[in-house]
Amino acid sequence: MERWRGRVALVTGASVGIGATIAVELVRLGMKVVGCARDIGKIQKLAAECQSAGHPGVLVPFKCDLSKEEEILSMFAAIKEQHKGVDVCINNAGLAHADLLLSGKTSGWKNMMDVNVLALSICTREAYQSMKERNVDDGHIININSMCGHRVFPKAVLHFYTATKYAVTALTEGLRQELRAENSHIRATCISPGLVETEFALRLYSNSPDKASAAYSAYKPLEAIDVANAVTYVLSAPPHVQIGDVQMQGTEQA
Repeated sequence: MERWRGRVALVTGASVGIGATIAVELVRLGMKVVGCARDIGKIQKLAAECQSAGHPGVLVPFKCDLSKEEEILSMFAAIKEQHKGVDVCINNAGLAHADLLLSGKTSGWKNMMDVNVLALSICTREAYQSMKERNVDDGHIININSMCGHRVFPKAVLHFYTATKYAVTALTEGLRQELRAENSHIRATCISPGLVETEFALRLYSNSPDKASAAYSAYKPLEAIDVANAVTYVLSAPPHVQIGDVQMQGTEQA
């Protein structure tokens, strides 16, 4: 990770869970991290904790609603003005609504598409343009995907969410192909965790806490730091190594 010290990473959805853990870990390793989310207060608290811990990097909180393209574009403009640009883009933000295919609300489907697919694509485009205009040819775009992006689980509440994650799998591979066609050395990687112990299940089953608890009963879930470690592993790979997809999941409970 030495070559990334002092360089700029954008982490979306950095207020809680996986995103917050990734942001703090990159700060600990000396990067300047722009962490964005709608709830900037939580990121400000993380930034203060990083400073108190004496981490060599810095966490820069940025308020952004990723469902609104104009806010994403404003964020990238601010990053350009204040920090020159983005060297690493980690598209972590994602959400799920329990809207079934047979009876779900269109608003829930649209929200998942806006954040899980379109925001990821807009951030990817803007990050690439930021790297290109500064002749950064060793940048990295990492999409936090899911095992749902590789298989359809028999859980109706996840079916539309799964479709958005299949899109992330296709978008990451398409990105890799486009970068190759441009003779770029910018790398594209998917990290696809299985169940991770975060607020995700609680939000998905907000009306049924028992179901949220049951989601963790069959497996020892991954922890957010496991995903953050996968991110640093990918970033630490030598420039000639392309890691396309990291799939990871917890173990069955005894």
